[in-house]
Amino acid sequence: MSAQPCKPLPERSPKIGLGGLILLLALGSVLLTMANALYSSYRVQRDLLIRNTLEANRVYAAKLAQSTGAHLESTMQQLAYSAGLLAAAMDNPARVDEEAERLRLQTRSLNSVAIVRQDGMVLSVSPAALRRSGQSVKTDWGHTLLSTRTPAISEPFTSASGRLIIFISHPIINAEGRLLGYVGGTIYLNAKNLLHEILDNHYYRDSSYVYVVDRKGTVIFHPDDTHVGKSIFKNSVVLAVTSGAAGAQQILNQYGVEMLAGYAPVASTGWGIVAQRSTQATLADLNDLVLVTFGNSIPILLLSLVFILWFSRWISRPLGQLADDARMGTTPDGMARIERIQARYVEADRLKKALLRGMSLTSSKLDRLNHESITDALTGLRNRRGLDNALSLYELGGQSFAVITLDVDHFKSINDRYGHDVGDEVLTHIASLMRAGSRGGDMTCRNGGEEFVILLPGTTADNAFLIAERLREAVEKTPNPTGGVVTVSLGVAHFPSSAEEVGEVLKKSDIALYQAKRNGRNNTVRYQPEPAVQADSP
Repeated sequence: MSAQPCKPLPERSPKIGLGGLILLLALGSVLLTMANALYSSYRVQRDLLIRNTLEANRVYAAKLAQSTGAHLESTMQQLAYSAGLLAAAMDNPARVDEEAERLRLQTRSLNSVAIVRQDGMVLSVSPAALRRSGQSVKTDWGHTLLSTRTPAISEPFTSASGRLIIFISHPIINAEGRLLGYVGGTIYLNAKNLLHEILDNHYYRDSSYVYVVDRKGTVIFHPDDTHVGKSIFKNSVVLAVTSGAAGAQQILNQYGVEMLAGYAPVASTGWGIVAQRSTQATLADLNDLVLVTFGNSIPILLLSLVFILWFSRWISRPLGQLADDARMGTTPDGMARIERIQARYVEADRLKKALLRGMSLTSSKLDRLNHESITDALTGLRNRRGLDNALSLYELGGQSFAVITLDVDHFKSINDRYGHDVGDEVLTHIASLMRAGSRGGDMTCRNGGEEFVILLPGTTADNAFLIAERLREAVEKTPNPTGGVVTVSLGVAHFPSSAEEVGEVLKKSDIALYQAKRNGRNNTVRYQPEPAVQADSP
């Protein structure tokens, strides 16, 4: 019996065609690229938004602390003036009543006013509804005031009427130096008055809010009155501000909500003012923007996939190589290998160019994100990260360079007098003068606040000094947004003559800058190393 020849096994056809494979590859690459671009952009914007919110809350808390302290000081001055008038009128009941009423109605600083004689007898109270005939001081705080000759602001306490108040007082002393009593006023912490308006009229309308604690960590002001009187001393922000510190933190509050808090103390009372906003509310607009961006990208993605599916039907053997090499993504090696592929027909050549173009666009987007991360949003100059990157490159290349550090003179007074918007315009104006006076290879940076830095590669210290002087004169003589004269102080240092390490040259230019300020501002100082102390000869 002859052996039958073996039948060859049928070849299994692929479950998916080359067009489908290219479609899946393109889909994965586009989605991955889109996700990477969106995520990178989101992280950069998220971190920037959180940092800016923390800084804004810190500045706002400091401003409120300053305003609160100034208000309390102003109220004390009113009491001092009234005490001077009362020193000669304590025996005149009508004049005492008139002064109590005038002091309360003069401003909205005090909710009530009391004038007390040295023996503890209350001579007058305004408003009259609080007045009791023959009334005398009964509290420990009142007796303490009768034994002291200094102005005082009480700790927050609950009055007999159940109100949370503070009491501000000033002694009444006659021309012979004898203590006649005191005049004082109450501020209701949870009722309408000028202090309440200062704290309650919140500048921001973005779900931010402000609360105030006393030195014991008890809430004495809060937009929600149910929180007033509660102790939150375990809060790390409260612990910091009641110890006299100012700053900003990202924390979890007592309800487990992540908050971005800025805080500052009121020096005269030991209170702490906290301005905060939830992280979720801060990032809400950014999250919505990411979703909208993603939604707008879907139609373009779908159109691209339809085109690729149609185009893949005309693909032949060379595209297998394109598909293999495309898996390497946007790496330089992957793009170089695709460049070397020989496209034998128009369709293959078009797909090859499309792949390279898409990779180039992705690379450009990443470069743009990197550029944004090292650029100051206000002035368009390099930020601190960009400055550090440039210094690292100089250090790797052994590059000699000069540094000019400059600071706007009396910038705080510019903000106080003209407003922060004009202050920002002044910073932008100075940035434009820096760019105009720089060479092509120079690096202009904003180091933060009103401080700027210019890096001048291959420049001597002498030339850098001349450049700094030209810039100083340009700032002084060029019209600026304030309409007045704005000046800058500048410090110059050089690497390696001023410092042996790149990381030290900025410190040297800062030292020169501070010397320029000490010299009266509006001048340039070149860093001069201190001469070495020589030992005496034996």
